[in-house]
Amino acid sequence: MVDRPRIPDLATAGAPELTAGLAAGRFTSVDLVVAYLERIEAISIGGPHLNAIRSINPDVYLEAELLDRQRALGELRGPLHGIPVLIKDNIDVAGMPTTAGSIALANSYPVADAPIITRLRQAGAVILGKANLTEYANFTADNMPSGYSSLGGQVINPYDASQTPSGSSSGSGVAAAAGLAPLTIGSETSGSILSPAQANSVVGIKPTVGAVSRTGIIPISASQDTAGPMTKTVYDAAVLLSAIIGIDPEDPATADNPLVGVDLVSGLSSNALDGVRLGYVEDDQRLYADALEVLRTLGAELIKVTVGDTEADGILALEFQRDLNAYLARLPEDAPIKSFAQIRQYNIDHPQGRKFGQARFDQGAAVDLSDPEQLEAYEKLRDQGIRETQNRIDSVLDDHDLVAIVSCSATVGVGARAGYPSVSVPIGYQAENLRPVSITFLGTRWAEPTLLPLAYAYEQASRLRKTPEEINPSLFRGSILHDQWDATVILPERP
Repeated sequence: MVDRPRIPDLATAGAPELTAGLAAGRFTSVDLVVAYLERIEAISIGGPHLNAIRSINPDVYLEAELLDRQRALGELRGPLHGIPVLIKDNIDVAGMPTTAGSIALANSYPVADAPIITRLRQAGAVILGKANLTEYANFTADNMPSGYSSLGGQVINPYDASQTPSGSSSGSGVAAAAGLAPLTIGSETSGSILSPAQANSVVGIKPTVGAVSRTGIIPISASQDTAGPMTKTVYDAAVLLSAIIGIDPEDPATADNPLVGVDLVSGLSSNALDGVRLGYVEDDQRLYADALEVLRTLGAELIKVTVGDTEADGILALEFQRDLNAYLARLPEDAPIKSFAQIRQYNIDHPQGRKFGQARFDQGAAVDLSDPEQLEAYEKLRDQGIRETQNRIDSVLDDHDLVAIVSCSATVGVGARAGYPSVSVPIGYQAENLRPVSITFLGTRWAEPTLLPLAYAYEQASRLRKTPEEINPSLFRGSILHDQWDATVILPERP
């Protein structure tokens, strides 16, 4: 009988624990891949059928074996060497289809990795697979449930299967929460990282727009889109964000990125809240009041504030067709779908692809930014929305001499429109139903090095996060993790 490697409990394991085990030789990257695939099979595909995973990287074992050989030779790529990462399935990974959860894109293969995937590989990460999501990042229909896609089906919230997993990064959030990978990547236009982070009791970072490249990511809005980490801890989120930050010549929003080369991990401190002034948006949620008290206990001075929003109408429907066409134009010549109009027609011809309709595609189809009048009206709304939301946030920060603003999710929308960064951290579980609640730290542009230490200090002092199995054990009863060494036939075979 072959001895199993001494792999930590994947329900709680994070990057430091796994990195230490790899460095000590207690297990290999291949061992980790096997263990995570077994867990995916046991509780995402089988068992409670969380349905958080859209597809597995067919080359995952080859990638892990290469990293193990490099480690043996003392050739470490970076801080994520040998650590598996799951990617939201609207981000290009070479050799895998990028589907956005749509049956229309089921066989849509990109030419190459998205730049953020290239950066992950340079840091040594193993691309484990793709996470399910709300179809087209929740920009298909007005009444589509969060976590549903025509290709991937419905993602289940592991803390309460009767509740939404939220979206659109539902699969990434559930995968992080349930330990299907130590690190996951989501994306956000407005709430699509922060909202599922709260619903699934994980840490989520919505970075400054321009902190990470958007090239090779199926878009909604060039004004607001960004990818970001979803993990069990602030430390892991900082490690992951540090790995994907960069300048991309194809994404002009990254051109003046001052975060390149900044070590977000070294700035983490359990004393970061001592003496800082924080604004807080009032909320009657009891757990939020408890979290504010923790902030005070750690030395923060709290000032009650109100954060306004823009009076400008939203611009997502105005940018959707233009930006999705720009992504599709980058696909290979033989790609099955090359335009927004083709996706819309495909959904008309295939009713299974439009179970909830496609009202947002219809709205997008009515926009023609080649029309000078429409273009002028759109640019006015875009600029007004960004200017006003940035002014609303910055004026509060400046007028009260604050380093950040905290809320119980009240600032998610205004922060997204401004393109400003936010960090969501779990603060406990409601007494009446044990559903998760989070606190959001919002800052000005490029404030990630400030926000992350604040979030870390709160997290380290409170330590309130619990696994789904602890909060909702009934969902996991009967789900037995496999004892066999090899992955099953539904997963890639080991070479």
